[in-house]
Amino acid sequence: MHRNVSRFLIACLLAIVFAPRPLAAETIDPGQGKLDEQEQVVWYDVRLLGLEGQGWSEVTAPFDRLPAKAEGVVRPEVWGLSRHSAGLAARFVTDATTIKARWTVTSSRLEMPHMPATGVSGLDLYVKVDGAWRWLNVGVPKGSTTITALASGLPPGEREYLLYLPLYNGVSSVEIGLPPENKLQSAPLRSAERQKPIVFYGTSITQGGCASRPGMVHTAILGRRFDWSVINLGFSGNGRLEPEVARLMAEIDAAVYVIDCLPNVDAKVAGENTEPLVRLLREQRPETPILLVEDRTYSNAFLLPAQRQRNDSSRAAFRAAYERLQEAGVKHLHYLEGEHLLGEDNEGTVDSSHPTDLGFLRQADAFEQALRPILEPVSP
Repeated sequence: MHRNVSRFLIACLLAIVFAPRPLAAETIDPGQGKLDEQEQVVWYDVRLLGLEGQGWSEVTAPFDRLPAKAEGVVRPEVWGLSRHSAGLAARFVTDATTIKARWTVTSSRLEMPHMPATGVSGLDLYVKVDGAWRWLNVGVPKGSTTITALASGLPPGEREYLLYLPLYNGVSSVEIGLPPENKLQSAPLRSAERQKPIVFYGTSITQGGCASRPGMVHTAILGRRFDWSVINLGFSGNGRLEPEVARLMAEIDAAVYVIDCLPNVDAKVAGENTEPLVRLLREQRPETPILLVEDRTYSNAFLLPAQRQRNDSSRAAFRAAYERLQEAGVKHLHYLEGEHLLGEDNEGTVDSSHPTDLGFLRQADAFEQALRPILEPVSP
């Protein structure tokens, strides 16, 4: 009898010791914030939480996407676009019932003719409820500096939040404002496997054109679905399969590299640049999976022969490069066809090229089908 009780107590002790528990989040010292006594809010720099989506720590400005050493190495157009904060985000935990934001953008152009200011220059706030990310509110930019309440009247309780930064503008500062009586914590770390990021290299579509808000680009949608860190190296009009970018990408220990540059290159460039880019990545990362993605079909290609030809010719060259790499024995190489990325009804774009939110959701569905087997058994 005593022996059975002892065994029971030992089993209970082992269960307590080895039971899975969330990783502790770090509480941010309110002294690191700035108290606005009149408004009764403490402003915290989001960098105190750690930025997701930034592959390098040695940057020229705090919210850059490429390292300082890339200036003068990549083309000026790529360097300029790398100053946009596309894909950068901060996860945090708070018990506040009101969450404010204050951010300053680096360009006075808050919107574009085919993309709203909320996507170009806004913030986007999500909250985790019952283990799933749910959209909460968007921060609408009002000028070079915007102060706004992202959430108010929240029920009491500690929750995890995810704040996305602008897609097509740079930011010089981003702050979260909380009442002085509430605490701010960095979010729990993801599991070790999920800390290796999914790295996307692509075009204006990868950067987020023309999502209505930063959380609606497919790279962000996939990050939430997989609960995985994502690095967005989309450069509008300048995703050209370039070796300078590939060498920088290879410095990142990625879960997978996603190469989605075909909308910015013709058949000649696709045929010439694809294999060298893959081989550059393979030299440094021999085991990291690489997903090659065809361009989306132009929405009006069904009636415009020139658009159809543009899709067909670049895809043929891209596919041929992929097949040559396979024949050469390059391992862990995957391929996603582009014909159905935007659906079948021609309703997924703003201008036949850049997705609407509907188009991005459809792209996320297609990418998820290709990426989930690559990320298994880690992905749920």
